[in-house]
Amino acid sequence: MADRNTRNSKQDAQSPRLVHRLINSTGVQIGIGICAALLLWTCCRLAIPMKNNPASPASSSTSTTSEKKISQTRITPVAFETTKVASNASPGNTPEGMAWIPGGTFSMGCLDPRGIPYGGDKPMTDARPIHAVTIDGFWIDTTEVTNEQFNEFVKATEYVTVAEIPPRPEDFPGAPPENLVAGSIVFTPPDRPVPLSNHLQWWAYVPGANWRHPLGPKSTIEGKENLPVVHVAFEDAVAYAKWAGKRLPTEAEWEFASRGGMTGNVYPWGNEFRPDGKWMANTWQGQFPTQNTAKDGFPGIAPVGKYPPNQYGLYDVSGNVWEWCADWYRPDTYQKQQSGESSAVNPTGPNASFDPQEPGVEKRIQRGGSFLCTDQYCSRYILGTRGKGEVSSGCNHVGFRCVQDAR
Repeated sequence: MADRNTRNSKQDAQSPRLVHRLINSTGVQIGIGICAALLLWTCCRLAIPMKNNPASPASSSTSTTSEKKISQTRITPVAFETTKVASNASPGNTPEGMAWIPGGTFSMGCLDPRGIPYGGDKPMTDARPIHAVTIDGFWIDTTEVTNEQFNEFVKATEYVTVAEIPPRPEDFPGAPPENLVAGSIVFTPPDRPVPLSNHLQWWAYVPGANWRHPLGPKSTIEGKENLPVVHVAFEDAVAYAKWAGKRLPTEAEWEFASRGGMTGNVYPWGNEFRPDGKWMANTWQGQFPTQNTAKDGFPGIAPVGKYPPNQYGLYDVSGNVWEWCADWYRPDTYQKQQSGESSAVNPTGPNASFDPQEPGVEKRIQRGGSFLCTDQYCSRYILGTRGKGEVSSGCNHVGFRCVQDAR
């Protein structure tokens, strides 16, 4: 098991300390409690649309010329080409709980969804242009990693997740010692309708929240062993994958698998959200973020495998919880692949992260959307759309699944 101080030291080099750069509208630095600081520090890095982030400068003087060109590049979407699935069979016995994905060539990316008035806070330009990608075959977990599976890992290794490690005083100078407590971000519905321009209105930093206590210290995973594990930071997911003899999927592998061999579908099951009136995924119903009517059967996270699988036998690749991928996030990744600047054959993503909304904050790809996705606010449960998350952050709607290379 990695030493706590060593793991935290690595985070120090990567994560800007937001508590030092919060300012109010008059430009005067303000003092805030550690919980509020952690809320902003973590929540602003969730894989949900970001708007009016008070801690993010409108531009960065340290941005490189190529980074400044990202928002200036005109993107011309192209049609989806027919997916060509490789004919290679599984090379040996398929590991338990996994499915063989034969690989092939497919059109990767997403057009802006039609008929959706909101569709997120901006057009999905980071998921364009639609471009051809080729990948080799691999195995992938048929479900998201569950509480039971993660518990087996923790028992075997005595691993401690990021959310269970208290913040260090040197990272938050001036914070009262009693506020330096471990915790994580939890979705907390407001008691009245609120504008959708500030997602801090429905997220709260909850001391004691972690994978064992998803909603806070009084909650438990007992009886919920088959729910996907949440409150896992990127390094937590990587640690589990290594222990299991697996790895996290690349973004291209994840999308190819989620499409199930189909071409250009909007959803893993087709192009109609509710075919024959049937609920196909765990997303939000009702007025977001105040009331989830749970017409799909679950007001929050659902046990894995409760909705129909895609053509490859994969469950919950749309909705339920976001899933970590191995790739760094950049909004221009697909432009570089289409132009030939980076490989479109077994792509592993850019060499470093860059998000113009938060320059200097390292983010990895997250895919699939969650139970909080709704056409009113975030439609990134649609195939081909991209999410992003700060590497040392987790919350109660982010999990993962693993892949394994062909032997």
